[in-house]
Amino acid sequence: MKPYAYDLDQQDLNRERQKARELRQSQWWKRRCAKGRCHYCGSRVAAAELTMDHIVPLSRGGKSTKGNVVPACKSCNTKKKQLLPMEWEEYLHTVQVLP
Repeated sequence: MKPYAYDLDQQDLNRERQKARELRQSQWWKRRCAKGRCHYCGSRVAAAELTMDHIVPLSRGGKSTKGNVVPACKSCNTKKKQLLPMEWEEYLHTVQVLP
């Protein structure tokens, strides 16, 4: 597990990953992606290129629920890694993306 992994056993983690796979197939998720916008940077992105990001990562105690997943461009998702929302905002301030 990751250095700051939440106390999830492998079975719980696998269950959440399965829920995420199922959510990706849902009409709800397809409609979210059809808008073609990254939740984090607002860039226009082809729906097929948007990735599912857990706002609160699974390894930090997040769940695969509609309220915890957002479409994100690959760049933002890769940069965000396993940061919590406030850590992500702090990161953006350090790279001077936000005022």
